[in-house]
Amino acid sequence: MTTTGRTAPLLRFDEVEPDEDCICGGCGARRRARLHAAPVHEGGHAAARSVRRRAAVLLAAVGTALGGTAGVATAAPAPAPTPGGPSTPRGDTPQGEVGGLYGQSAADDRTADAQPVTRAAIIERAQRWVDQKVPYSMSRYWSDGYRQDCSGFVSMAWGLGSSQTTWTLTDFAERITKAELQPGDVLIHNDPASPRSGSHVTVFGGWTDSTRTRYLAYEQTSPGATRRATPYAYWSNSATYVPYRYKGLTTGGNSSDSAGAAAFPGADKFGPGADNAYVTRLGEMLVRRGGGRFYTEGPGPRWSESDRQATEAFQLAQGWRGAEADGVPGKDTWDYLVNGKGRNIDGAAPLPPPPPASSPDGVPPAFPGLGAFGPGAVGEEVERLGARLVRRGFGDAYAEGPGPRWTEADRSAVRAFQESLGWSGAEADGYPGPDTWRLLFS
Repeated sequence: MTTTGRTAPLLRFDEVEPDEDCICGGCGARRRARLHAAPVHEGGHAAARSVRRRAAVLLAAVGTALGGTAGVATAAPAPAPTPGGPSTPRGDTPQGEVGGLYGQSAADDRTADAQPVTRAAIIERAQRWVDQKVPYSMSRYWSDGYRQDCSGFVSMAWGLGSSQTTWTLTDFAERITKAELQPGDVLIHNDPASPRSGSHVTVFGGWTDSTRTRYLAYEQTSPGATRRATPYAYWSNSATYVPYRYKGLTTGGNSSDSAGAAAFPGADKFGPGADNAYVTRLGEMLVRRGGGRFYTEGPGPRWSESDRQATEAFQLAQGWRGAEADGVPGKDTWDYLVNGKGRNIDGAAPLPPPPPASSPDGVPPAFPGLGAFGPGAVGEEVERLGARLVRRGFGDAYAEGPGPRWTEADRSAVRAFQESLGWSGAEADGYPGPDTWRLLFS
């Protein structure tokens, strides 16, 4: 019999346990962070409201069981940010909740989301958003279905079937060290004191210098997607950024984005006027092989003198000279870079001089016309064509010369150059047209 005339209520612990039943330290820290996070209307995590409500139910029930009045309870202090963390939350990169493409409900099974992808594909996808100048938003979705915030950006680059958060991206990745970082890996900063507004993630694009103090960062931040040289590990809260590697990373063959990624794309993808993803990839590979000092800022899709100098330095490091070290990548240069062959660029090597211009104003000479070449043709343009082919590394067909009289050696050399561009059939017939001439003298 009780002295109060009341019966203590039966406690129902299944009502007060958090949804996440994992007992690991990481999940426990996440639940504590949600418990002390700001309410939703102030930017807090939606799940925190449910956790606080159920914690209040438990406290009330315990108070009733102990005598009908709940004592004054002292809440556990909020978890302190990781040493070196922010003193104030970031205001430019708040992120949304986990969600499916175009904001639909996300599947509960996250392992089904991880799809094979190559490093090249990750960088190409990130560059796509940079090129499209995708604006930052934590609530809007881009045409490819991904949320336009920092974690949605990485979800897109990794090819996940949903938009994750900086807290859940680690479920798809494994922690690595700074020394292990390679393009396509990420750097994640999570702030327990401000899980949504204080956290951030960037895609690592490669080191920009031999000291590894700066790297090329692809990121989604206000006002929009950007690629920029960034101090390691970030502009602020540097000590709390952690490197991670996507678990679904593959060396190639399983992703449509990576098909033929190692194949030489053709000489026309490089040189003055070129503007494409292959130029970016070339620069990133050169940076990893010691060419970072040639770039005042990270490699990009538009061909520049930095690309030419870094390429020439790499070619010279292999012992190549003359036409083999002209600063424009051919099949051998690409093969060495893609497959990690040969020697790295010597950090003490002098910068190569700029190339001589094709004409005083740097413009390729005008095409003399189809009639200047072919059987029976004789003239200085034939000799000029042959000399240029030799300088570009296509002189194997010449037993002597070249000279002003058109020969079968000229035709063989022209065909070899055309085939190096990826042309075939009538496009590689060995007779120069306007396009062959322009690309040869660029």
